[in-house]
Amino acid sequence: MSERIYIFKRFERFWHWSQAVLIITMLVTGFEVHGSYSLFGFEDAVSYHTIAAWMLVSLWVFAIFWHFTTGEWKQYIPTLEKVNAMVKYYATGIFTHAPHPFKQTTLRKHNPLQRLAYLFVLLVINPLIWFSGWLYLFYDVWPDYGLADLPLEWVAVAHVIGAFMMLIFFIVHVYLATAGHTWTSHIKAMITGWEEVE
Repeated sequence: MSERIYIFKRFERFWHWSQAVLIITMLVTGFEVHGSYSLFGFEDAVSYHTIAAWMLVSLWVFAIFWHFTTGEWKQYIPTLEKVNAMVKYYATGIFTHAPHPFKQTTLRKHNPLQRLAYLFVLLVINPLIWFSGWLYLFYDVWPDYGLADLPLEWVAVAHVIGAFMMLIFFIVHVYLATAGHTWTSHIKAMITGWEEVE
C-alpha cells in the first residue's frame, strides 16, 4: 500500500530545476570553450558560461540562506546508517524488485547515499569548480594577489577535472531519478512536490 506525502517545497523545486538548467548550460558552454565542439562560437560560449556561473552563485547564496532559515539544512547531515543496504539495493535489489531499504518522510527526504553524494558535491566538486573558475575569470589580476607564478595549465586541468566530476554526478543523478517505483515517479515528485511512498 502506498501513500502520497508532500516532500519538496516550492522553493526546493525551483532551486533544483534552475540549478539543473544552469549546470547543463555551463557544461555545454564549458566543453565548447575547452574546444570539444563548436556550437555558439568561442566568445559567445565564454560569455554564456560566465553569465550562467554568476546566476548559479546567486542561486546558491539564496539557497544557503533558505536552507538555514527554514532548518532544511538538516536534511543533508550525512549518516552511514543503512549505507550498505542502499549500495546493495542499487547494485542488485533494484533489478530484482527488492523492497527499498529507506523510507522517505518529510523529515528524511534523502537516503544515506544521497546525503553522502551531496556532501561530496558540496565539499569536493563545487569548491574545485568554483575556485578554479574564479581564478580563470580573474586571471588578469593574479599579479595583484601574488599569483603571477601560478601555472594557468594547473587551473585549467583542475577546472576540467571538476567539470567531468559534475558531469558524472549529473548522469548518475538522472539515472537514479528513474529508479523509483515507476521510472517517472521521482521526476514527478520534483515537479509537483508530492512523492508516493510504500
